[in-house]
Amino acid sequence: MGARRKARIIAFQSLYRHDLSGACLEDLLDFSWMDAEKSVSASPDTLAFARLLIQGALENLPRIDETIRGQLENWDFTRLNKVDLALLRMSVYCLLYQQDIPPTVTIDEAVDISKTYGTADSYRFVNGVLDGVRKKLLLPGS
Repeated sequence: MGARRKARIIAFQSLYRHDLSGACLEDLLDFSWMDAEKSVSASPDTLAFARLLIQGALENLPRIDETIRGQLENWDFTRLNKVDLALLRMSVYCLLYQQDIPPTVTIDEAVDISKTYGTADSYRFVNGVLDGVRKKLLLPGS
């Protein structure tokens, strides 16, 4: 597994933790919540990219959530699966603010992670929402 994939998983888990427990940004960014073995095996670059994703998503949460809401038809935002929501928040942050990463990479990574951590249908939902965001922002497919 590549360093960026590991960073995305760490960031997604941090955002999930924030949503469930209200953990503060400082606690999320020091990674003290991680299993010691995992935190030791993560490279400095992996942790730096994870920090960027976590901090960026939380600092821009109102716009990110508004963007997600704009893609929901006949679905209440408060009823979103928390795993899907954390993954969407991280990925929408990337689509909005990390233009150096191709949108297809962001979407593909989110779909793959949702297959591991989400429900059986999470990957379809995540793909649909993120592709809708991509189209609305008029981002190229690759």
